[in-house]
Amino acid sequence: MGKPNTRRLDKEIQRTQRKIEAVQNEEMWPLTGQERRQVARAMIGGSYRVARGRSGDRAERALENVWNAVNTRLTAELTALQMERQRIVTEAATDKAAKKSSGRW
Repeated sequence: MGKPNTRRLDKEIQRTQRKIEAVQNEEMWPLTGQERRQVARAMIGGSYRVARGRSGDRAERALENVWNAVNTRLTAELTALQMERQRIVTEAATDKAAKKSSGRW
């Protein structure tokens, strides 16, 4: 029995790690449609208030909350993928050990 096939999960883990890095740099591409709308709404509302000479603090907090929520979502997704990969590796090791112990002897 060879190594467990975790290539698909490894690629997905790397993709999620790239998404987390992009979110930390406040890039828009890893966001869902709803999250993009929330970011746009906060940016537009804040710029409107600042253009009128008022404080944009509330919009800044809303924007920060969106980025934190996206980061949390992606971190949870990454953790789930890593746990699934570990489960597959452990299962393969258990099967291999069981197969070895039930040898011809």
